[in-house]
This record gives sequence, C-alpha cells and structure tokens, in this order.
Amino acid sequence: MTVRFVRPVSTAAYAAKRLALGALMLLAIAVVAHRFGPLATPHFIALTLLSGAIAAVSLPFALRGLLQLWQHGAEGGVASTKALIYALPPLALVLFAGFLYQSHPRLYDVATDPDDPPAWRRPPQADQLWLSRPPIATLADRRFEKLDYPALTGRRYEGALDRVYEAVMTVAKENRIALKAERSLSRAREEAADREAQSQAQAQVESEPKAAPRVRDRRALAAPPVPDVIPVPLPRPDPAAQSLLPQANGDLLLQGATRTLILGLPFDVAVRLREEEETTLVDVRVAASYGDHDLGLGADIAETFLRALDAELLGIAAQ
Repeated sequence: MTVRFVRPVSTAAYAAKRLALGALMLLAIAVVAHRFGPLATPHFIALTLLSGAIAAVSLPFALRGLLQLWQHGAEGGVASTKALIYALPPLALVLFAGFLYQSHPRLYDVATDPDDPPAWRRPPQADQLWLSRPPIATLADRRFEKLDYPALTGRRYEGALDRVYEAVMTVAKENRIALKAERSLSRAREEAADREAQSQAQAQVESEPKAAPRVRDRRALAAPPVPDVIPVPLPRPDPAAQSLLPQANGDLLLQGATRTLILGLPFDVAVRLREEEETTLVDVRVAASYGDHDLGLGADIAETFLRALDAELLGIAAQ
C-alpha cells in the first residue's frame, strides 16, 4: 500500500501575506496622493498610521507561518517571508516617525532668532482637521528652541542687500522653496535711504540749542488741562503674539512654502533680510503647516538653506 504524504498548509502565512500587501499598497497610494495629488496632510497621517497598524497585525501571522513550517513542514514559508518584506516599509516609516517625535522637542515653529523671529506677512492658514496645536508659538516654546537647537543661528554677510537678496532667491529655487518678497528690492532701498536722511535731519535738529519757552500763566503750567474725552485703557499686548506683528520697514521680508522631497510634508518659510551699516543679516523661520510637531524637519530645512547660502556667498560671510 502506497502512503502519500499530504503537506499541511499554513493559513496564517497566507493571511499575513494578504494583510502586509494591503498595508504596503495603502501606504504607496497615500504617499503618491499626498505628494502629487489632493490628499490633505491630516488624512495622509491617518492613512499612514492605519497602514502601520495593519502591517503590525500581519507580523504574528507571519511568525506563526514560519513556526508551522519549522515544526510540521507546513506550506507557507514563502508567503510568510513575503509578508515580512511587505510589512517592513509601513512599520519602518511609523517607527521612524515615532522616534523623531520622541527625540525632538515638541515644536512646529522654529527660527534662527527666537527672540525676534521674522514675521509672517500673511499668517499661514491650514485646516488642521483632527490634528490640534496652539495658534502661535509661546515664549516657553522659544526657550526650548534655544536649548534644543543652539546651532540654529542667523547669518551676517559683509555685502550689500541686493547681492544677498539675489543669492537668497537662487538658493531658495535650488532648495524648492517658493519665496515672494513683501515689496520690491528697489522700494526697500529707497525706504532705507529716506529713513537715513530723516534720522540725520532729526539728529541735526536735536543738536541745535533751543531757547527756553516763556511762561505766561503759571497756573496753566502747574495744572495741565483735562481732556474732554478720556481714553479707555487697553490691555497690554501679549508678548507671544508679537511674532504676528509687522516688522520694521527697513527689513525685506520674503515668505514662501516648501515640501519635503519624498513624503511632501508642507512647511511655511519666512526669510528676513536686514541691512545694518555695511552688512546684511539673514534670519530664517520655518513652520510646519500641520500638527504641533515638525519632527525636527523645520530645523533641518533652515540649516540646509543657510549652509547653501553660505556656499553661494562664500567669501563675504562675517563670522
């Protein structure tokens, strides 16, 4: 009598393969739709977390399939191996994002000058959907930023504003940052020249001796007149909201946006050019458009931009 060996089949292995393949396809569709399509960032984050969860569920089934192959010679070893390979990208992306979330400060807005960050000419507006975050960066956030990113500082170049402006626009284009000036460079230089002339004229007037005014009525001098309308006292402005106020007229402000290369995560960027005597000071501000944590990407974008600007303006950087 012929004995025919029937090899058992591991259903767990094939279930793991289907789950892991579904997670990988969900992640791929979400990345393409977010990077090149209309998928909003909050929806992309939700789909990425879902794909990671599905991939995590497939792991026990894949391991069970390998165990059945070892113990009983069950069919499904190839399916279990493919399941592990398919589940790797979603799990790696979610775990790497979690590592960045824990290892970096919980900030979404960073600047090279935390005490006086470049202002937004148009405050960024984005529908956060299920994500939540404070409306503006607080003073405590700025203090954390100083401690966690001590090397993130502005640059001072021994050059004219127009030359630095051209280099900033060139570097921004190379780094996929679409910047737009608040006003034209010629207008900014005209305003700076007008302010310089006004300051010189005011200094000349103040330096001239002034005659003491004649007092006709001592009672009028002793008791100032009471105004007809008493102004209502206003609350003191919140220092945390100063970042949304317009900057000095002497600053040339550039604002734009950029996206990360692979995942397409959006960030808002502001660059401030300030001409001081014979030097030009450049400060950068980067804010994530969504969420209360930029995973450290904002500081990387600013540092990459400034390093490229140093290379573009090599030889005129004032250390």
